[in-house]
Amino acid sequence: MSAPSDASHHGVHDTLLVDLALQGGGSHGAFTWGVLDRLLEEPWLRIDGISGTSAGAMNAVVLADGYAAGGPEGARAALELFWQRVSDAARFSPIQRGPLDMLMGRWTLDTSPFFVAFDLAARLFSPYDLNPRGVNPLREILAECVDFERVAKSSIRLFVTATNVRTGRGRVFRNAELTPDVLLASACLPTLFQAIEIDGEAYWDGGYSGNPTITPLVRECQSKDTLLVAVNPVERQGTPRSAREILDRLNEVSFNATLLKELRMIALLRQVADAGSGEGALWAGMRIHLIASAALAKLGASSKFNAEWDFLTMLHHEGRKSAEAFLETSRGSLGKTSTLNLDVLLEQV
Repeated sequence: MSAPSDASHHGVHDTLLVDLALQGGGSHGAFTWGVLDRLLEEPWLRIDGISGTSAGAMNAVVLADGYAAGGPEGARAALELFWQRVSDAARFSPIQRGPLDMLMGRWTLDTSPFFVAFDLAARLFSPYDLNPRGVNPLREILAECVDFERVAKSSIRLFVTATNVRTGRGRVFRNAELTPDVLLASACLPTLFQAIEIDGEAYWDGGYSGNPTITPLVRECQSKDTLLVAVNPVERQGTPRSAREILDRLNEVSFNATLLKELRMIALLRQVADAGSGEGALWAGMRIHLIASAALAKLGASSKFNAEWDFLTMLHHEGRKSAEAFLETSRGSLGKTSTLNLDVLLEQV
């Protein structure tokens, strides 16, 4: 491959370095799988670094491992295998869609008796009571699907965020530090799973401190273009009224807060006439692009626990469609200018 360039057009011989920022959101991470699947078909795009949280972190690590083993096609195959294994494991779970949801063609689990009981129990009892052995089927899937020694040597820089329970701050784990436990920590919702202990410290879901964290992409990667794959809606119409809707929206707001703060900082530094030549210039020079879908906002939060293969492939298809739409409208802007208007964030300050 030729050296990366910020070419005005992307011909056969040009390559462009990009970073990926992948949000978490349970099984909605299959949308991100679809986005990645489509992006990996573009020979002129070369991935420099990936920052991921929760399901985003799993997508990142599986992609990097598959890429190290067999290039873009290896990465695509690895992602499909991972999501298939997730779906296979969920087939034995009692938490399935209820008959009414199936009849109405809804992907939510709102009328599933087991989900309703599970949701209620999670508010009354701790995971230390309900799951004393700390069983998580994802541990086995990750150990099977990912060669972590290969990930440690991957040419793609990886940044996985988890939240330190004691300090409340995010910790970013890099390639050589990644293990199944680190990925489980990044996806550890504290009402559902026991905190994951790493190096004597307890960790919860990385979404509380960075979903995902942009900082290492700015500081440690060469690329100036970051593609943010968003799974959690920033805006949602209407006021939530039921207890579950309120809690779900609260989670969305808190999971987007740190990311919005980092994006706001980029917008602010861009407005400074001279950001200098230090870190300010690095932040101001970042070009941010968004790949998202309005379809995700229409799905109920309980559908994040739905791992039926039909649902995952629907999300995968939606992800491919969204990536295709992004490439059609923004291909010419990559390497030149941001396609996400960050100034809107400053109006809200």
